[in-house]
Amino acid sequence: MGAEENRATGIRGLTLHRRIAPTAPCSMTYEPGVTVIVQGQKRVDLGGTSFIYGAGQYLLTSVVLPIVSRIVEASAETPCLAMSLKLEMPVIRELLSQEEMHVKEPPSESPAMATGDATVELISACCRLVDLLNTPQDIPFLSGMIQREIIYRILRGAEGARLRAIATLGDQSHRTAKAIAWIRTNYAKPLRVEDLAEVAGMGLSTLHHHFRALTSMSPLQYQKQLRLQAARALMLVDGMDAASAAFEVGYESASQFNREYSRLFGQPPMRDIRTLRSPDALPIESVGNPQAN
Repeated sequence: MGAEENRATGIRGLTLHRRIAPTAPCSMTYEPGVTVIVQGQKRVDLGGTSFIYGAGQYLLTSVVLPIVSRIVEASAETPCLAMSLKLEMPVIRELLSQEEMHVKEPPSESPAMATGDATVELISACCRLVDLLNTPQDIPFLSGMIQREIIYRILRGAEGARLRAIATLGDQSHRTAKAIAWIRTNYAKPLRVEDLAEVAGMGLSTLHHHFRALTSMSPLQYQKQLRLQAARALMLVDGMDAASAAFEVGYESASQFNREYSRLFGQPPMRDIRTLRSPDALPIESVGNPQAN
């Protein structure tokens, strides 16, 4: 890593991360993937649930989730080091289609996020994947096989049960994931929960129940977090003013945008952006939409 904080690698979906100090809480969106901590400790808040994981542990995300993330343990002497790998649903379904593949049933109310202890076999596969970066000529031939092994190891563990349910066509978790994906793609559009239930092929009450179980929030709360995170990125990264950012992400009322933004981020939009840009501010992980930066 050298002095880099985040590095996209030559292996599709694999990123490496390094932090030398704790970071401020940062709202962002995690895509389906797994993050393994080598050293240090992270905290991720999903709704009212906190996931804290450190060296030798991993965080599994099974659907797109708006979260609050922070590094809680890191220093220049012992940086927080992590690798993140995006998960491809077609590969997961292919593995699950094999008759020999037996996985546990997920708890009925478990969210689409979980932490677990990395087994020796999982760590071995992760090390072999990272080692491929030293031999780029081997990446096209071996990276896919090693990634399949990583997914297999996760699916065999208790934490992989919810991932299996989301990947299995016809399962209620899979149907709910379709509704989540629709909001993700159309977050700037008006949301009618009746239309969302039709997308998922579920009744209204069933959708609400399973949506909250997976994401720890309602569909409207989920959409609101996506909108506000996108607006924050537009202001911080693209230099957009608050009114333009609000309109861009689907708000029709500037006052409503200011209220909801202040509630999520703790202060009005432009004051928040000035704070983030201040030289005295704690660093944040990132603003945008990567998996586990």
